[in-house]
Amino acid sequence: MPNHTRPSSGERARQHALGRLRQAILRGEMAPAQRLVENELAERYGVTRASVRAALIDLESQGLVERVRNRGSRVRVVGVEEAVSLTECRLVLEGLCAARAAAAVDDEQAAELADLGAAMRRTVADGDPLAYAELAHRLHHRIRELSGQFTAMELLERLDAQLVRQLLRLAFRPGRTRRSLDEHLAVIKAVTARDPQAAEAAVRAHLTSVIEALRAG
Repeated sequence: MPNHTRPSSGERARQHALGRLRQAILRGEMAPAQRLVENELAERYGVTRASVRAALIDLESQGLVERVRNRGSRVRVVGVEEAVSLTECRLVLEGLCAARAAAAVDDEQAAELADLGAAMRRTVADGDPLAYAELAHRLHHRIRELSGQFTAMELLERLDAQLVRQLLRLAFRPGRTRRSLDEHLAVIKAVTARDPQAAEAAVRAHLTSVIEALRAG
């Protein structure tokens, strides 16, 4: 019986390969500097080499893949200094989004953010850094949505993709989630208090802390 969910060629095949490859990289299933062999990937995802090649070009434009002369494609390595630079850009854009969200948030949305904060507390109490990292990402994403600043959202999604492995590594550092929790709760408090200046300051303080942690190694 033909597999209609995995077309072997065409635009749907490219999108299928792109989605699977992107998730594999973001989840750490493919390590930094790992070679991405088109034939192997085409067989794994049930698509043509051309579909894989097109997906790799897209991932290169997103900063997740790089082409090495005479060696093909590999998962791009993001070093500490580049991670710091990317986070400095996040700091400005996230601050803007937090300020806009604080000016726009309604009671139902404020309660949703408070619930996220409570869930983050539980993951820290349970000693589950992976679940904490996922909730922290959800919080940042939700604040961006509430801001209505769609240009900033698009730019931040690109930065997020390049930083995800570094941030996961930080989440597993002893004591880091506790400090991060306090910082995120401060962001929630400022946004739900509808204080744009405090919300922007809280996000900047959090991401400054992330930069310090990245530099500490």
